[in-house]
Amino acid sequence: MEGQNEPGTRELALKIARLVEERGWNREEFARIARLNRHTVRDILQPEPSRQLRNSTISACARALGLSVSDLRDLPLDRLLPRMRDGHPAHGAYAVRRLYDQAAQRELLAWLERNPDRASQLSSEEVDELLSLQGVDGPLVAFGVEGFVSRMERRRLVIQQVHAIAGTDYLDLVEQLVALIYEKVQSNRDKM
Repeated sequence: MEGQNEPGTRELALKIARLVEERGWNREEFARIARLNRHTVRDILQPEPSRQLRNSTISACARALGLSVSDLRDLPLDRLLPRMRDGHPAHGAYAVRRLYDQAAQRELLAWLERNPDRASQLSSEEVDELLSLQGVDGPLVAFGVEGFVSRMERRRLVIQQVHAIAGTDYLDLVEQLVALIYEKVQSNRDKM
């Protein structure tokens, strides 16, 4: 990270500092969430960064903020700020923080590193579910993190679609269909 600033380093550091401020994190929180050294974070967040940002540092910052590296680098601040405020504030940043803090399984950590945007979309309940599936012989190992997260995303989409349909004339039809499927599922559970 030592050396002369490359063009754009100052602007990128200022952007990161503003996004961190918008999240409401102090330096220590950001260092912990981004898994960066406190001195590195201090250097990034000061008004005139004295060092060039390494790709790994930029990646860690993007991941902590729930952004892709390309979005962090390329999108203007005015397009990123709403994501910090509106990007699922009830769970986005908090979910990412909890996942990174409590993920003990290598596969889960690797998935988080590859999918920061998808991780930021997880609800608190989905985070709890993922964390409960960890373990040496746990379901995350047997079936894979991607499979479980994809299922959660599909479930979330179905719920959103049902909510949208519930406000239309098709409510009666959806209600009947859901009742039939629910009865079938309950019947199968009772047989077990």
